[in-house]
Formats: sequence, structure tokens, C-alpha cells
Amino acid sequence: MDNSGLFTVPGPGRLAAYLGLAVLGFVTGVAGALVQGGWFPGGLLLALLAVGGLCYGSVVATRSRIGGAAAGTGWLVSVLILAAGRPEGDFLFAAGLGSYAYLLGGMGVAVMCATVAKVPQPDGA
Repeated sequence: MDNSGLFTVPGPGRLAAYLGLAVLGFVTGVAGALVQGGWFPGGLLLALLAVGGLCYGSVVATRSRIGGAAAGTGWLVSVLILAAGRPEGDFLFAAGLGSYAYLLGGMGVAVMCATVAKVPQPDGA
């Protein structure tokens, strides 16, 4: 049985692109955390649109769902770091509807874009 088609290791250029998308996802998560708390109704919508745009754009740019997953993973790491409390009692996310909507909505948007998005075909079909 030939297993050569099941998994191929991406080249160094594609790995660098995935790493760059993860960093971009991290930055988007930090910016969204600040915007959603600063301008509550509009900022929350803007932050969720940014996550969705980044994850879907990553899928389209890399022509792979892994691109969307890399951006979503970077976003998730930043949000989890920012959501953790510090020993001094400082926190970035307040306990409120906006923060929970950003955390759960962002996770849902990232998962949907990384798993449900139709990957464009090279022949345009």
C-alpha cells in the first residue's frame, strides 16, 4: 500500500507563510481585544470581522485550510494569554457580554473559516 499521497511535508516557504499568518493572527487578537473593549458595540463587530477576514483570507491566500488554522491559532494564543489574570490583579478582559462574545464568537468564526471555507481550485472551478 502506497502512503505517499496521504501527507506531504510543506516546503520552507510555505512553513514561513504559516508562521507569518500565526504572527498576524496574534497581532489581530491583541488589537481586537483592545478595540472590542474600547468601542463596545462597533468595536466588537470590527474585531470579529477582522478575525473572520484574516482566517478566510489566509485560506484563500495559501489555498489550504491550514493557512486559516494557522491564523486562528495565533489569534487564540493571544486571546488566551490576554485573558489570563496576573498576580497583581490586572486583566484585559472584563467580565461582561462583550468580552465573552469576542472570545466565543472569535473562536467560532476562526473554526468556521478554517474548516468550512471552500478552498479555491487552481483551474478556477
